[in-house]
Amino acid sequence: QVQLVVSGGGLVQAGGSLRLSCAASGRTFSPYTMGWFRQGPGKERELVAQLFWSGSSTAYADSVKGRFTISRDNTKNTMYLQMNGLKPEDTALYYCAARSTPGRPYDYWGQGTQVTVSS
Repeated sequence: QVQLVVSGGGLVQAGGSLRLSCAASGRTFSPYTMGWFRQGPGKERELVAQLFWSGSSTAYADSVKGRFTISRDNTKNTMYLQMNGLKPEDTALYYCAARSTPGRPYDYWGQGTQVTVSS
């Protein structure tokens, strides 16, 4: 079983930065992709960014392109989300997730961490 532990949320003013971390533990960890999701007040959960664990490909939601950067440290089994130029509309509960099988839904989820951006 894989456990994902998220840290790094908080309150920040608009224009500020935060970095989220997602540490994986458990059985040998080698997912197909990992991603960051968020769910804002009254909104559906959306995929913010994802990466392929083996390789360098990344993808971002249009709303965060140029502001957020997803990265990983394979030696630490940890994924990061660097969030710069934060906007009030980025306020949400952020989750990390791992997908073990191509073409299947994300099957491992971390707990959410709240990111609140004040105007």
